Amino acid sequence: MDKIRVWFGFGPMTQGFGGHGHDHGDGGGHGHTHGVIDPTIATTTRGIWAIKWSFVVLAITAALQLVIVFLSGSVALLADTIHNVGDAVTAIPLWIAFVLARRKPSKTFTYGLGRVEDLAGIVIVLIILFSAIVAGYEAIDRLINPQPIAFLGWVAAAGIIGFIGNEAVAVFRIRVGREINSAALIADGYHARTDGFTSLAVVLGAIGVWLGFPLADPIVGLLITIAIFGIVWQSARSVLTRMLDGVEPGVIEEVRHAAEHVPGVTIANVRARWIGHQLHADVGATVNDEMTVADANGIASTLRQVLYAHLPALRTVNITFEPADGGSTPAAPAHRHHHAPEPFKVACDLATGALEIVDTPGGERMRLTVDRHADDLTATVIIDRPGGPETLPLQPVAGNHHRLESTVAPAEPHEFDARLVLSSKDRRQELPFKMVEPEGHHH
Repeated sequence: MDKIRVWFGFGPMTQGFGGHGHDHGDGGGHGHTHGVIDPTIATTTRGIWAIKWSFVVLAITAALQLVIVFLSGSVALLADTIHNVGDAVTAIPLWIAFVLARRKPSKTFTYGLGRVEDLAGIVIVLIILFSAIVAGYEAIDRLINPQPIAFLGWVAAAGIIGFIGNEAVAVFRIRVGREINSAALIADGYHARTDGFTSLAVVLGAIGVWLGFPLADPIVGLLITIAIFGIVWQSARSVLTRMLDGVEPGVIEEVRHAAEHVPGVTIANVRARWIGHQLHADVGATVNDEMTVADANGIASTLRQVLYAHLPALRTVNITFEPADGGSTPAAPAHRHHHAPEPFKVACDLATGALEIVDTPGGERMRLTVDRHADDLTATVIIDRPGGPETLPLQPVAGNHHRLESTVAPAEPHEFDARLVLSSKDRRQELPFKMVEPEGHHH
């Protein structure tokens, strides 16, 4: 039973993915939409290759069926042929769109021509709609005006040919999908397999006519027509969603999931949209308010790498950092001094950065913010006071080795001679400096 379920496409989508728990490129639950190639397929050369050969197989299948349609006059076979022609022909406008989308951005089209794929999607929906109307008209006309069907054996054979053609495409897409870890291409393969059963319905119609029920052929044709209208609705919804900058909910969920792999960052909001088969995203993140710019840039770089790994269709991602409190500026503490001395610029072999007196929620502190530093750096400020030296060890803030602060406030006055002592393994440097309060604020 498990093998039967997998054959019909109800097994795990990641079967054959080397045990990987989930396909990071799937964007969440892919279904097959006729004429709308999933972006994760179009991002790989192997995926586009699979699309090409699927087109060839379905085109040959439809051509063979079309010959028998003219000989037999079977409406059911006509509807199935139209179905297979629609599957094959839709690859043509998409291929043209892919070629145009590869053109480099210009001064007029600064994002490139990826939106051409949306226009191709509209053309495809119109093609499928036209084919559904034609198939429906023929089926209803045969119900009202029955006509004899010739070559029933050939009609049944054509139905079997349709099944074999769709099954060949299904096996091919599933195999390639597993090779490139594309859940979308695997889903397309399973859907091609179910399309094959539409062709087998033609065989049932031929058997019904052979048993003396001539209306079996147009009834089967009408059922296939209803299936084609269902395809029109599915494809139109997908294309219009893309045109209105809509994305699958799974895309947003995957971005948030990827962020879980980056420590120290929380995703506040995510916006994304498709431009052709390339995904563009804007991510708002929150980090520790006391983090240095260098650390924030490092986190942004790591987050980008993780997102590109999780979402193969992702072309660009813009990351912005937002205040954890939603954008409000915290009120200044009552003890805040607006006359802090100018920072001391640190530049030596062990570190570069700035040493300053800052206000924190716990009071004034000596803070060393470093842009570059040696491994295992330790820092201590020694202030020369009349009653003896004042020693202030500087410790990393919240594990941030680019920001070191004293645990207590420096004594008043904030005008003194001092030394910054830096140590790293067996190396040590002392940097003398002077803190001078602004004019008019002397104690």
